[in-house]
Amino acid sequence: MSWTLDETVATSAGAVAAGRRGSGPALVLAHGWPWFSFSWHRIIPELARHYHVHWYDMPGYGRSEKSAAQRTSLDVQGRVFAEMLVYWKLQQPRVLAHDFGGAMTLRAHVLHGCEFKRYVLMNVVALRPWGSEFFDHVGRHVDAFQGLPTHIHRAVVEAYMKGAIVNNIDPCDLATLVEPWLSDAGRGSFYRQFEQADENYTAEIEPLFGTIRCPVRILWGEDDPWIPLERGRALHGLIPRSSFETLPGVGHLPQLEAPQRLLERLNAFLSREDDDG
Repeated sequence: MSWTLDETVATSAGAVAAGRRGSGPALVLAHGWPWFSFSWHRIIPELARHYHVHWYDMPGYGRSEKSAAQRTSLDVQGRVFAEMLVYWKLQQPRVLAHDFGGAMTLRAHVLHGCEFKRYVLMNVVALRPWGSEFFDHVGRHVDAFQGLPTHIHRAVVEAYMKGAIVNNIDPCDLATLVEPWLSDAGRGSFYRQFEQADENYTAEIEPLFGTIRCPVRILWGEDDPWIPLERGRALHGLIPRSSFETLPGVGHLPQLEAPQRLLERLNAFLSREDDDG
């Protein structure tokens, strides 16, 4: 498997598990919630044929550190993304961001001065409102959910993830995505993400989208049950140097629902060297 996590990086938010493969121009993959870098595993082999691909699990996610006192909100994640670029010595990488990875990398770009060569935002959290009624409910009752029996907690995580997907994915992929949240540390971190979610972290940067300094391609699974297509169109309208493309019949997780179709669209945009979107 091309996807591995064979590096451990000390960050301001704890130890981070990371990996990289391939050669060529640098490309950084930024996963979202409640996924981890494994969500990219079906497109990494092809991307690594053309790019030096970098990925990591956000603090509190996947195989990165999870501790009870840890803050892993989007403001923290934006700073950690900037720290990872410094660790990897990347000056102007291409960036592919999904879900919370959108807000995280946008914060790194417009608040922390990270420069990107080309930038793909795919079904991202970037504009208010975000979060479902269930998301809000869990955030208000974290202690109650922390006490769920193990088998019910597993069912909650699985059902939550399945709610994002409109096409069948490999059952092994789903099981692997669920697994990090099932340990004691993982369970605690899972519910803390709801508790620490705050729309102020996107409100702060929404007025700055017009200052984005690189070509942007916005890709959107048309049938996303979590973040509607209209949100993607609205984001496109706020970023002057952006182009917009949809993936018909695809939900919130294109990298696992339609990896080959996604790769075609990524290669067409990421391979360009000019400054046009």
